[in-house]
Amino acid sequence: MSQMGNDRGADTVLALCGGIGGAKLALGLYHELAPGQLVVAVNTGDDFEHLGLCISPDLDTVLYTLGGVADPNRGWGRANETWNFMSALDELGGEAWFQLGDRDLAMHVERTGYLRDGKLLSEFAAHAARKLGINALILPMTDDRLRTIVVTNDGELPFQRYFVERRCAPVVGALRFEGAERARPVAKLLKSLANPALRAIVICPSNPYLSIDPFLAMPELRRALSCTRTPVIAVSPIIGNQAVKGPAAKIMTELGIPVTTQSIAAHYRGLIDGLVIDATDAHEASNIGVPTLTTRTLMLDLADRKRLAGEVIAFADEIASHDETVRVPRSTIGRPS
Repeated sequence: MSQMGNDRGADTVLALCGGIGGAKLALGLYHELAPGQLVVAVNTGDDFEHLGLCISPDLDTVLYTLGGVADPNRGWGRANETWNFMSALDELGGEAWFQLGDRDLAMHVERTGYLRDGKLLSEFAAHAARKLGINALILPMTDDRLRTIVVTNDGELPFQRYFVERRCAPVVGALRFEGAERARPVAKLLKSLANPALRAIVICPSNPYLSIDPFLAMPELRRALSCTRTPVIAVSPIIGNQAVKGPAAKIMTELGIPVTTQSIAAHYRGLIDGLVIDATDAHEASNIGVPTLTTRTLMLDLADRKRLAGEVIAFADEIASHDETVRVPRSTIGRPS
C-alpha cells in the first residue's frame, strides 16, 4: 500500500475499464489505493448469450484479475483451468469456437441464474466480487442491453463473432452500439461520478473504439463525464505506433485513423484533462493538446501495474491542483469520433 493511498482519506478513484489491458491497470489501482477506495466500471458491450448462458467477458476478466484467480498467461479466464467440457462439446459438433473452461463455467451458470430470476447484472457483479474477496466496487457499465456491432466487409457481426470466431480478420468499416441510446448507466456509477470525494477518473488503456466507446455511447454517462470537475485521465493503449494487445491498431488503420497517441488524444478530445503516454512516444507529447505524462506504460508484472497506477493518480492530483483556467474546456464535448 502506498502512502499516497492513505493521505487522501476517503477519496475514491473511478476507473473505466475493458478487458485484459484495462484490468492490468485496475489491479495496480487496487493495490495502490486503500480498501474501498476503488470503483471499476466495466464495459458490457462485449456481452452475449452463448450455449444458453449469459457471458460477460470483460466483467469476468476484471473480477478474476482483482480476485487473484485469473490465468496469468492468457490474461483471461481462470488459472489452473481444464477444458473437458469444450472437448466433449466439440466431439458432439457443438459451437466450440468460444472457449469456456470447466472452472469458468461456474461464473456463467451463476450469472445466468441471477438474471433469469429477475436480478440485475450489477447485483451479480457485487455478489461475485464479495465471494472472490474483492474490496472494491465492481460495476457493469449498465444493467441494460447494449451490444457492440462491428460493421465489416463481410456484413455486420456481433462483437464476439468478429473478435473470437473470425479472429478480427474482416475489415472494419464502422462500429455501432446497439441499444446505447436507451441504455442507462448503473445507478452506482452515476453516484460515483457525483461523489464530491471523487479524486480521479481513469480511462484505462483499453481499446478506445471497442471497450471505452460503449460507455461514451450512453448519452447520460457522456453528459455526466462532460460535467464532472474531477480530473479525467486517459492512458494510451498505443506504444510506438502499435497496440500493446488486441486489434486497436488494425481497427484504427481500417478506419483511416493514424496509429498514434495524438489520435487517442483526438478521440477523447473535450472529455479528458490529461493523457498518459509511453516514453517511446515522447516526441508526440508537444502535439497532444492536453497535459501529458510521459512514462513507461507497458505493464509486464504487478510492480509495473502498481507503479503506473501511482503515477496516474499523482498526475491527476497535479492537474486538480491547477487553477480551473488551465483545465480543458468541456463545452466541446461531442459524440465519439
